[in-house]
Amino acid sequence: MKIRRALFKIFGPVILAALLVVAVLIIPFASSGFNHQTIERAAVSQSKNVFKGVAVKRQALAENYVPFMGSSELSRMDSFHPSVLAQHYHRDYRPFLLGAAGSQSLTHYWGMQGINHELQNKKAVMIVSPQWFVKQGQNPIAFMQYHSNLQTVTWLLQATTNKDDRYAAQRLLDMQVDKADSRLDLMVKKIADGKQLSQADRTYLQLEKNSLANQDRWFSTLSMKNRTDRINKAAGQLPSSPYNVKRLDAIAYEMGDKATTNNQFRVNNKFWNKRLKGNYRKLKGEQKNFNYVQSPEFADFQLVLNQFHKDNMDVMFVIPPVNKRWSQYTGLSMAMLRQFDRKINYQLRSQGFTNIVDLSNDGGEDFFMQDTIHLGWRGWLKVDQHVAPFLEGKYQRPHYQMNDYFYSKQWQDMANSQLNQYLAKN
Repeated sequence: MKIRRALFKIFGPVILAALLVVAVLIIPFASSGFNHQTIERAAVSQSKNVFKGVAVKRQALAENYVPFMGSSELSRMDSFHPSVLAQHYHRDYRPFLLGAAGSQSLTHYWGMQGINHELQNKKAVMIVSPQWFVKQGQNPIAFMQYHSNLQTVTWLLQATTNKDDRYAAQRLLDMQVDKADSRLDLMVKKIADGKQLSQADRTYLQLEKNSLANQDRWFSTLSMKNRTDRINKAAGQLPSSPYNVKRLDAIAYEMGDKATTNNQFRVNNKFWNKRLKGNYRKLKGEQKNFNYVQSPEFADFQLVLNQFHKDNMDVMFVIPPVNKRWSQYTGLSMAMLRQFDRKINYQLRSQGFTNIVDLSNDGGEDFFMQDTIHLGWRGWLKVDQHVAPFLEGKYQRPHYQMNDYFYSKQWQDMANSQLNQYLAKN
């Protein structure tokens, strides 16, 4: 008896602590929510942990925040960035920035898992970069920066054996860098193979989801970047008078002119000094063989469109240009870019996605671009002239006509005369 008591005194607290940890991880945690300042910071942080999680996004989207989905262009926070204009002019919406360098269609599909309820019957803005549509498509290493087991578990609990889910499962398996056969990977493979999950699988998934969701609530905002001061500083450079496009365009022109003085391509001086000054001569003619018309990204993009359809989302798509001075120097084909533009527009419009801001012909406008491929002062302002009235207008239920042909390898690879003939017929 004495031995038992002695052992309990030694090991009892450890066992009780372990049981407490397990209980806290497994039992769903009722959170009181995040405060206003945390949501405000998260909306512009572009933190990977925020993107990979669901808790902060769910609360923000239940309020007045609107998803702005894109990649590295969202990080270019000058005075005409969507977050700055929305704050400065007291819009009834605030952008929630989803994505950063390396995020593409597949990233955004998985990032929507767990927040689809909050996305139902809502609006969103998606910036679709031509540079996503390279031959190899989504880079697996970049993808894994934004992917989490919480996304996978949440998705698996509602996954079926339809074409969308089978495609999503296979693409997730394609992204696995280490090719480890974890229990989650095996369940994903079941869906990819058109098989149902067992009850044991679902029990495991629910327990795992509880644990991961609790961790997300506690830890996803701990190390996020604080860019609110940056937004405030950029807003401070705008006039306090009512929104006036003509006046703002003149200010954008002046800002761009002052910030692009040390190079012939009129890109931001800091970008030039850091990224191009030392090696730009080597890049002359280097992009002549670039191709954005044949890519698996077209099928990944279709996966996102189908999710928008399922969630009844009204989405505005922005297609940015490239810096014309830079593309002429590097030999990037204008004919190829026009083909890309026609192809992506057809994929959108033929399925009923008609809210498209196509800026593909504006790359030669002064100070439209901040650098070689990212929107800048006057570019962001032009985007705002479309986005603001769209988001301030009343939601209208869309009527999409989805076409699984856009998943096909034939569509992914279609280019040149074959593409021209197809578009002419359709």
